Amino acid sequence: MKNISFLKKSAVVVSLNLIFGEVFSNPLLAVQNFSPSSLSSMQSASAPGKTSETVVTTESQNKSAQDFVDAIQMVKDLYVDEVPDDKIFENAMRGMLEKLDPHSSYLDEKAYQDLHNSTEGEFTGLGIEVIMKKNLIYVVTPMDGSPAQKAGILPGDYIVRIDDQAVSGLSLDEAVDLMRGKAGSTVHLVIMRENVQDPIHLTITRSAIDLNSVTGELLENKYAYLRVSSFQAETAKSLDDLLVSLAKQSQNGKLKGVILDLRNNPGGLLQAAVDVSDIFLDVNKVPYDKVIVTTRGRSPDSQSVEKVTTPDHVHGVPVVVLINHGTASAAEIVAAALQDDNRAILIGTRSFGKGSVQTVVPLLDGKTAVKLTTARYYTPKGTAIQAVGVTPDVTVEQASVSGVKVEENIVDSEGALPGSLKAEQAKTPQSQAALANSRLNDQENQKLIKKDFQLYQALMLLKGTVSLEH
Repeated sequence: MKNISFLKKSAVVVSLNLIFGEVFSNPLLAVQNFSPSSLSSMQSASAPGKTSETVVTTESQNKSAQDFVDAIQMVKDLYVDEVPDDKIFENAMRGMLEKLDPHSSYLDEKAYQDLHNSTEGEFTGLGIEVIMKKNLIYVVTPMDGSPAQKAGILPGDYIVRIDDQAVSGLSLDEAVDLMRGKAGSTVHLVIMRENVQDPIHLTITRSAIDLNSVTGELLENKYAYLRVSSFQAETAKSLDDLLVSLAKQSQNGKLKGVILDLRNNPGGLLQAAVDVSDIFLDVNKVPYDKVIVTTRGRSPDSQSVEKVTTPDHVHGVPVVVLINHGTASAAEIVAAALQDDNRAILIGTRSFGKGSVQTVVPLLDGKTAVKLTTARYYTPKGTAIQAVGVTPDVTVEQASVSGVKVEENIVDSEGALPGSLKAEQAKTPQSQAALANSRLNDQENQKLIKKDFQLYQALMLLKGTVSLEH
């Protein structure tokens, strides 16, 4: 679940120029060098051009710095095995960042490269979005077409064992490292699933994953079904191209409506979410000063207002958006923007509620980075989604044709995660629209009901909306 922006090396706001000799002899210097630029006012009294009046450190800060230095020295002097200096500081960074919230972390060289690859649409692995919860690895969602999805991993599963290693006690980074590997290699996972008594054993073959984030098809020769599985650099362009292609294939060369499927979409790049929203919104018609999303944080760089810039690419045809508990982050930005601007009807279940933005800041070596939560985002109406989620206009659980509910392995939500940012305001649930009750008995609809009940309901709702507009 990521809502990510990247800072170039020249924009580094965190400096880790720690020199062991200086650290141990000057705890104040340790605080200076280990802090973000927002603490740049903390200057040494002996710094060139500065006077003792510029020192703003408190006794508490000095004590904390000295405690930190003492702990490092104890590890160097007393730990049973010798630990390299770089490992000590890497572990310190990991611990500091992972305790902030579930999404901030230190990215070693491999993790940093993997993150870049995933936003560009290619990497090798299992294809699974995970977080740490209850000391276990919690599955937010497997990616479309990934080895994890093909093996049967579902949103809401807990991974309790990776090969011969129990997950309890591991950090998220350590567990993810165990799941990584070369294409063609295998990993054995033990899964616990809600309402399933016995552990589930899965052996999965890692593979190169081509993350084609946009797929779709034409339904009934006039409705576009668009599936967006993540938000990557090329997602908006791919979506726009697919819309043009489906329109050409449709009856009379014009689409009658669009279903945008954002279920189990963990997010991705903020700009991609803005660009996708812009496809469906009309710069000449949207309220709320044309706003798609606003981000607010402590740093001036984290303050932004993204607005609609183009006319509606689908010419105002009705849009229905599918969401569920696995819809998170950038996907929630799109869903909320289309809902607030009265451009789409949302159907499904409440989204995850991950309303924060992470900024990736490269460190001085250019090969490692810090991923840091730097802002919350707000919908066009000014609503904070963090720990609350987006409430659909029409609530439909995934179900079988018989009407018996199929367990969705319910994701508890961002608000239930240890250390998650708190909600700033509650979102009043939208009044639920009446579901279209018409049931067609043709073969294609019966297949759709069995395959994907929520999608079937979305299609019925879209058809009902189209009928009302004509």
